Amino acid sequence: MRGLDEKAIQAKEKKAALGPDIDVDSFQSEPVHHDYIDDLGALSEADKKQMILAGVDAKERERSGSFVQKDTSVLHAHSKQEGLEVIPMKEALKQYEWIKDYYWKLVAVDTDKYTARVQLDLHNGYFIRALPGSKVVYPVQACLYLEKEGLGQNIHNIVIAEEGSELHVITGCARAAHLRRGLHIGISEFYVKKDAKLSFTMIHHWAEEMVVRARSVGIVEEGGLLLSNYISLKPVKSVQMYPTTHLIGKGAVARFYSLLVGSPGSEMDIGGRVVLKEADTRAEIISRAITNGAKIIARGDMVGEVPGVKAHLECHGLILNGGSIHAIPELEGKVDGVEMSHEAAVGKIAQEEILYLMSRGLTEEEATATIVRGFLSVDIPGLPPQLKAEIDRAVEQSDKDMM
Repeated sequence: MRGLDEKAIQAKEKKAALGPDIDVDSFQSEPVHHDYIDDLGALSEADKKQMILAGVDAKERERSGSFVQKDTSVLHAHSKQEGLEVIPMKEALKQYEWIKDYYWKLVAVDTDKYTARVQLDLHNGYFIRALPGSKVVYPVQACLYLEKEGLGQNIHNIVIAEEGSELHVITGCARAAHLRRGLHIGISEFYVKKDAKLSFTMIHHWAEEMVVRARSVGIVEEGGLLLSNYISLKPVKSVQMYPTTHLIGKGAVARFYSLLVGSPGSEMDIGGRVVLKEADTRAEIISRAITNGAKIIARGDMVGEVPGVKAHLECHGLILNGGSIHAIPELEGKVDGVEMSHEAAVGKIAQEEILYLMSRGLTEEEATATIVRGFLSVDIPGLPPQLKAEIDRAVEQSDKDMM
């Protein structure tokens, strides 16, 4: 693939590995069998209820395809649109010889023990591909679901937007209502080809004792766009992810947006990095974080390697009911002629704002919820209406939980 230096990319990813150590052997890894279903309507009502909270609709309204994996078994995978492939990863590895040119090419197998575990004991994952020139108007939905208590789920995903294509993906990571403890390790590799557009929205709906470790890397070729959104508004014990994108073609663009709410006892180490390697590339990282008693580390890193690149990093944190927020914005310009900026702010809700809204007839609780909702409301350019609706719904639900 043009402009891709695999060894250089993987060396940077290994250096970037973060997060407290987790005893992966304390989680079960044995296969858990669930029968394949042809129609998502056959899911239990309990599963449907949990999945919709992560943006996955069993009725597939305004969806172009679906992938659902429960524990270690793929329940369902299909495409509803011509020019779109939605295939379980293990099946894709058997079906396509050429996939070896994409599998473990951006993320190194030996990055850490989490990547090694996925390579040694792959439970599956999804392969989603928009064929050259195809326009996938409605989002593809993918659900990675945990039901078995104490299970460690090992996932590897690949998403490819071929030249001139347009692809929207919404991934909902969720769990059964009874589940409290589990481990989710997700490896994801994203390829955005020349003049292609990929929007990827991930919504986490985990549990108080869930541990999440994600390793994801993407590349964007000439004229391509990668829009990445991450939403985590529910309790989780520990989550660490640091998605990285390399802009390897002239005029390539990457935008990262994250909305975080940390609950009491949670540890969230969330970041994003963009390496601008070619002329006229553009990047933006926007983060909104609220701690409700959690420890949150919000990272952002921009690396400008050639003249004529533009990048902006913005991190705002709100301390609502204790906890801490550590914002770590980093800019690295390696040559003359780069244009890079950042801003970071951490604070609390101003009492005068609450009093003003109360003077307009709101209760203190309603006033606080209004301010929180406004804080989490981020205008994400280029987002399809269907995905915006899912994000708005997730934020609305988080207001009820926090208050």
